[in-house]
Amino acid sequence: MNPFDLIGFSGNPLDRLSEKRDDAAALAALLANPGARAVAFAGTMPVVRANGGGCSALHALDDLRALPAEEAPVLLGRDDEGPVYGLLLPEATLAHKPIGQDAFVDRHESVIAGRPDLSVRDLRALAVENALPRDEIAIIAQAKTVLHWHANHRFCARCGRETVPAQAGWRRDCENCGAQHFPRTDPVVIVLVTHGDSCLMGRQKQFPAGMYSCLAGFVECGETIEEAARREIFEESGVRLGAVKILASQPWPFPASLMIGCRAEALSRDIVMDAQELEDCRWFSREELRAMVADLHLHGLKAPHPIAIARGLLEHWLAGA
Repeated sequence: MNPFDLIGFSGNPLDRLSEKRDDAAALAALLANPGARAVAFAGTMPVVRANGGGCSALHALDDLRALPAEEAPVLLGRDDEGPVYGLLLPEATLAHKPIGQDAFVDRHESVIAGRPDLSVRDLRALAVENALPRDEIAIIAQAKTVLHWHANHRFCARCGRETVPAQAGWRRDCENCGAQHFPRTDPVVIVLVTHGDSCLMGRQKQFPAGMYSCLAGFVECGETIEEAARREIFEESGVRLGAVKILASQPWPFPASLMIGCRAEALSRDIVMDAQELEDCRWFSREELRAMVADLHLHGLKAPHPIAIARGLLEHWLAGA
């Protein structure tokens, strides 16, 4: 199996219908479709309902129309069953019940006021626990990113006046100055650095206990992906890179990143760690990494969770690629 097939938030099955976003008649017909469904978010957390022994985050749109949505639903796309929308609910609709928290996932349990059949769950927890089908997780990730953008870009960056949704939710227009604003995606390079039979990993303070991962950082303006990879690795670890190869990518909706997975060969093993960015950084042998992936490391060290592209990069290397 290709290790990148298991990474989370990818595999979205929707036809995004981008060619219909300016077609008022087509949009009206889609919205009136009795089979229309919606992914709803209350603040940053998806709304789910019990479904047999599990849960579901796809709801009949008609069932959610009575809830106090912030704005008109965003058209995410269409599958064989009909159109799918994203709906943002105000956080005031939530009633919270804390049940503990850790550094990786939010463990609060909350319900929608007046709807005891609906609750909210942390998206990362849903993915880690395989609580939903892969394609549903990908749809929720799409919804989270675009709804987060709407929630945080209600005012025009040019003149400061309030903007309105357009193009079925894929643009915001300023009626005062005519500016058009579009959802953003933030590219991030995440790099598996190898030197001989060893790979370079680091850990940040907020990581789960014992977990190490590939080093990563945002691509800056005017950089190629390869240039960003070389800069970020040198800044964080002091290690200089030779050739950089792009292997895979992953949407990461926390809140709107695109993780670009790269493989690179180090020119040396000398580490000068940036202690403001990392808590630790070191080289790991293949044997030690295999123990971490198998959760058998002698000192309890762990590899990233399989939903993360970092795990795919590491397993790709362990497979001899």
